[in-house]
Amino acid sequence: MYDLIIIGGGPAGASGAIYAARKRLKTLLIASEFAGQSVVSEDIQNWIGTIHISGKELAENMKAHILAYSDGMIETKEEENVIDIKKLAKGFSITTEIPLEIGAKAKQTYKTKTILVATGSTRRKLGIPGADTYEHKGVTYCASCDGPMFTGQDVIVVGGGNAGFETASQLLAYAKSVTLINNAKDYFADPVTVKKVLAHPKMKGITDVTPVKVDGEKFATSLTYKNNKTGKLTTLPTGGIFVEIGLAPATQFVKGVVKLTPGGSIKVDPRSGSTSEKGIWAAGDCTDLPYHQNNIAVGDAIRALEDIYVFLKAK
Repeated sequence: MYDLIIIGGGPAGASGAIYAARKRLKTLLIASEFAGQSVVSEDIQNWIGTIHISGKELAENMKAHILAYSDGMIETKEEENVIDIKKLAKGFSITTEIPLEIGAKAKQTYKTKTILVATGSTRRKLGIPGADTYEHKGVTYCASCDGPMFTGQDVIVVGGGNAGFETASQLLAYAKSVTLINNAKDYFADPVTVKKVLAHPKMKGITDVTPVKVDGEKFATSLTYKNNKTGKLTTLPTGGIFVEIGLAPATQFVKGVVKLTPGGSIKVDPRSGSTSEKGIWAAGDCTDLPYHQNNIAVGDAIRALEDIYVFLKAK
């Protein structure tokens, strides 16, 4: 039986594994891959202590750090997907699915005293013609990662919730102009936030419209949207399109095990990262805590590890 099983190989899972090794906890890290949402980013500029790094290099560095600290305390299982968690008299059992040949899969079961869920989430895609073609070529899902690359340009934000307005607020610091488009008549963000952001002289909001296509050459150069009332099509020239239409947490396997929000995020105690089920913690983008970023996910996981250690060794 392991002291701890960590599920997920992004920044939260990696930092949790490194701290588990430092605390000499017998740990298994299960990750379908060592990555995270920003693995596809060409230039991350907000990873603390590193001015520039690609998402791929960051993922490689995290994996190397885990292996360097393992020292016999950490086992890793890649290309396995957790499909079930069951509570035992003492601890938990975790069942994974392992791909074999095409269409064939095997199952494996592990036992552990504690669990840290760090499976992250995926950004909801724009899903219109051209969006996939120009993803990371003008269409981006992370203003914190990619925003500074669009300094001095006219940019578009898609999404009328708090995340959309927070992204617009960030972009106003260096973009030439920001246009936020929303498919509903009203914004979903907090009214005080809406009022403050829209008051900026470089900011414009357009409501009740639906994006229909992205065009470009080597990079995206325009977004076309349709007026929901009239059906009229309008094409906006742009240097960048920032999509903020929600997240889909990777938490299906813990449904019924821990309490989730209506959107599927794991409810956690912000002081410890503990969930509604004693012995299970969660960190990073799969949780209901706000402000999902790499640096925050790392801190969340470290906080959880401190609490896990107390749970295992000091009680």
